[in-house]
Amino acid sequence: MTLPPDFLSAVATRLRDVDAELARCYPGDRPGQPVHTAYVSAAEATEELPYEWGMAATELAERQAGPLTELGGEEVLSRVRETLAQRPIQDIRLDFEDGYGTRGDDVEDRDAVRAGQILATLPASVFSRGIRIKGLTGAEYRRAIGTLERVLDGAGGVPDGFVFTVPKIRAAEQADIAVRLCEALESAHGLPSGALRFELQIESPQAIVAPDGTATVARAIHRSAGRCSGLHYGTYDYSAACGISAQFQSLEHPVADHAKAVMQAAAAQTGVWVCDGSTQVAPIGTDEEVAAAVSRHFRLVTRSLERGYYQGWDMHPGHLVTRWLATYTFFRGALRAAAPRIDRYLQRRGGAVVDEPATAQALATVVLRGLDCGAFGPGDVTAQAPAATVDVLHQLRERKLPLT
Repeated sequence: MTLPPDFLSAVATRLRDVDAELARCYPGDRPGQPVHTAYVSAAEATEELPYEWGMAATELAERQAGPLTELGGEEVLSRVRETLAQRPIQDIRLDFEDGYGTRGDDVEDRDAVRAGQILATLPASVFSRGIRIKGLTGAEYRRAIGTLERVLDGAGGVPDGFVFTVPKIRAAEQADIAVRLCEALESAHGLPSGALRFELQIESPQAIVAPDGTATVARAIHRSAGRCSGLHYGTYDYSAACGISAQFQSLEHPVADHAKAVMQAAAAQTGVWVCDGSTQVAPIGTDEEVAAAVSRHFRLVTRSLERGYYQGWDMHPGHLVTRWLATYTFFRGALRAAAPRIDRYLQRRGGAVVDEPATAQALATVVLRGLDCGAFGPGDVTAQAPAATVDVLHQLRERKLPLT
């Protein structure tokens, strides 16, 4: 080695600092993401909401059994029926924003306390739950804070899996305010430090590109003091703000793809989940209209999954049917593609595709997502890749499996 030792020592010190900062900013992906978020007006919510949505979804599944079987097959549809009967909803937001409107302070105060009581008594199968407050803007912040505080009062603290959604994000400084709000509420209510977490709703082009050309959403994530758990895309507000005509606003418009790609890149390896938006087309009307809506939502969910958006809004009970059907179909297809490659990787055999550790990590991750959501069981995996136990898959995902 011809380079001076002091130079090499300085490089080592600098690289350690860089590595430490990268590890702080990008701690890695966080498992356990729900497949969807059910949005319901807080004025209409009841403790029976998961059961009611499950029953309504089951009725639609029975009426549309033919088209649904064509989309996913009998075996997958049977699995969906079981899910709708046992755990139809994984994540709920009781909405105090656009889906609620302005009803007067006395009414919203009462609804907020009731919402807290509902959230505290939901079944454990709803493992993520919360509210969407009004925006942290000059015009609405007092109402937003008052609602959040009363929800916590009604719940008697922070319910398990609680998170609140902050809409109308246009500046990274709003993430600073959300952090300070969490700290103030924790202090005022005697809550544990770090108990409150929030999501940022991306429904404005300013949330994607700041005046100086930087990505607002990336700055917001890293100014959230580890409290930001997710980014939710707002389909129609965002499209309208970009000047897209109403008939062309959708999850698959190019402006939506651009926004979500920026969100995805900003959130990558931070532990922050990205959630796709909603469709305004509900499966209601004539049999033909319902069948068309079912096919459309199945296609949109599949499209999102193919692009790496593993969660999305559901605005109607009927959306649960195609949410679960598309999700199970996607992950079962992913298992068929991934299992032989994982098996070859574990056996160190050759083949048409030679995978590297990073690819094995991605293959294991998609299989674990399929297991987590219930698309298949561990036996289905080992039937195709005998050595790919759940423990081995976790080691592959963490890149901790020793090479032999």
